[in-house]
Amino acid sequence: MSRRVVVTGMGAVTPIGVGVENFWNGIKENKVGIKLIDRFDTTEYKAKVAGQVDDFDPKQYMGPKEAKRMERFCQFAVAASKEAMEDAKLDMSKEDPFMVGVSIGSGIGSLEQAEINTKKVLEKGPGRINPLMVPQMITNMAAGNVSIAFGAKGKSINVVTACATGNNSIGEAYRTIQCGDADVMFAGGTESVITPLGIGGFVALTALSTTEDPMKASRPFDKDRNGFVMGEGAGVVILEELEHALKRNAKIYGEVVGYGSTSDAFHITSPAEDGSGAARAMTNAMREAGITPAQVDYINAHGTSTHHNDLFETRAIKLAFGDEAKNVKISSTKSMIGHLLGAAGAVEFITCIKSMEEGYVHPNVGLVESEEEMDLDYVKDNGIKMELNYVMSNSLGFGGHNATLLVKKYTA
Repeated sequence: MSRRVVVTGMGAVTPIGVGVENFWNGIKENKVGIKLIDRFDTTEYKAKVAGQVDDFDPKQYMGPKEAKRMERFCQFAVAASKEAMEDAKLDMSKEDPFMVGVSIGSGIGSLEQAEINTKKVLEKGPGRINPLMVPQMITNMAAGNVSIAFGAKGKSINVVTACATGNNSIGEAYRTIQCGDADVMFAGGTESVITPLGIGGFVALTALSTTEDPMKASRPFDKDRNGFVMGEGAGVVILEELEHALKRNAKIYGEVVGYGSTSDAFHITSPAEDGSGAARAMTNAMREAGITPAQVDYINAHGTSTHHNDLFETRAIKLAFGDEAKNVKISSTKSMIGHLLGAAGAVEFITCIKSMEEGYVHPNVGLVESEEEMDLDYVKDNGIKMELNYVMSNSLGFGGHNATLLVKKYTA
């Protein structure tokens, strides 16, 4: 029999607050953390807004030397991990370090290092390249830096599945503990690509919203949605084998009971039009948990605010839930923080845990009206107070990656 896995700590860096408490207070206030980009001149860019993290000081979480050697996405990961570890009251001196692992992914890594050093090569030659360019740029260094910072010597992996990275990272950490390869895992995602190349690349793909009003740019499930808004940040949770958590009297926020991961095998950017891939991920998660669609109280949707995603995810929910599809509450955290790419699923997973803990479902902020086929219960206007026993989180990534996590209220 596989081992039970619970959540005992959380850490977050987001556009509406650094730290889980600040983030969650922002969620309850329907706070929108999207603003006009001020990090570079966007005059020639069609996309003008993003979900920036403006109140982050890495020196609060690490020494100046460590901060200087890390790019922003790694700094975010270490900061969120430090908060999660402290929240879990995890004392590494009392742990077998080889049974504490890391599963933290980033979809892209550091585009800023690529930009800076490409300019150096072109203007001054290869001799001026930063010697630390590679270890600062590559995506696995978020997991690597967390492992080094906290002495976690167990499995250390970097799952890269584009926008599904956060959910897959948590899912693979869950599997690692289930099978006995670790007792504790730092799990989540991190991203920081609000740069000229990052924004320019997604604009060229016609994926970003061109709406300049921050309050109307990211509006999942609205008939006037026209693309996603780039965000940045990190989400990390401490996953722990149940008996291990109980032995050290850890606070248990919830239990991970299902994980589904599939591929659309359809298109490099568009989800499968019938929603079959995402539906199977949801079905697999429910099957593992041993529950029916009627038992799922809330879905934190991928809900990117692109035409294709929101429509096809709606079809996927209908396919997976059948007659129960119209009875489940649905909202997307991206309506407030934008799309954090590799960090999205992890921050949204924290939203699921907090929603369950406090019995609160946040609305799709900015949602006014959906089109005809999109007729599910997308929460709008105001949040809803309700008891939540089972909560589902969806993440869908470029390349056809689908990842669904299912958490339940913990019972002994």
